[in-house]
Amino acid sequence: MSEKKRLIIKLSGEALSYENHRGIDPLRVRDIALEIKDAYDLHLFEIGIIIGGGNIWRGKQASEMGMERSSADYMGMIATIMNALALQNALESLGVETRAMTSLNIPQVAEPYIRRKAISNLEKGMIVIFGGGTGNPYFSTDTTSALRAAEIGAKTILMAKNGIDGVYDKDPRLHQDAKRFETLRHHDILENGLKVMDSTAAALCKDNDIEIVVFDMNIKGNIKRAALGENIGTLIK
Repeated sequence: MSEKKRLIIKLSGEALSYENHRGIDPLRVRDIALEIKDAYDLHLFEIGIIIGGGNIWRGKQASEMGMERSSADYMGMIATIMNALALQNALESLGVETRAMTSLNIPQVAEPYIRRKAISNLEKGMIVIFGGGTGNPYFSTDTTSALRAAEIGAKTILMAKNGIDGVYDKDPRLHQDAKRFETLRHHDILENGLKVMDSTAAALCKDNDIEIVVFDMNIKGNIKRAALGENIGTLIK
């Protein structure tokens, strides 16, 4: 295995969107690509990326409105692939060699996800973007992040949040006295139902000793700082 530290960066779909949290904003995508490139250019990390699809489609929401859950979730997986392709294009325009790999078989637009191939791409210095979720309905992109991290041997997931600088005991947007945690255990997430990631993802991270860093990605340079281990959010280990 390479001496470089292997990371997964988890982005929400809304991070790529316009101000109304919908669609794909090319300027926003380029800004995020520049932030990721800053971390990549340190030559200290092998970087995998997971992106949600909520800026295009929310499968769970559609299911709650009466749509069959599996179909709704597959549509969400396709949305994540669209976001993956947008970010791949932005990174490559900056000169960063990137591979999009998908758990759904769409060979015309991206490589199929094969664990050994993904690791090979990372070791060759490419950024790998994992699209299509786990390839199965009923699983979130949080779970995808934990699963891919475990599969490729990444011991850190950087949870890049929109305007939220860590994990709080209650919603800081509603409660002025909300307390931010600097460190937590995986057990705390599961025991107290803290809304960092879903319980399946949290259990996967706990069982595979994967640390999670929750931080605000809207502050310039924070992706690089989080990768370097600076204290800018909440560390879960």
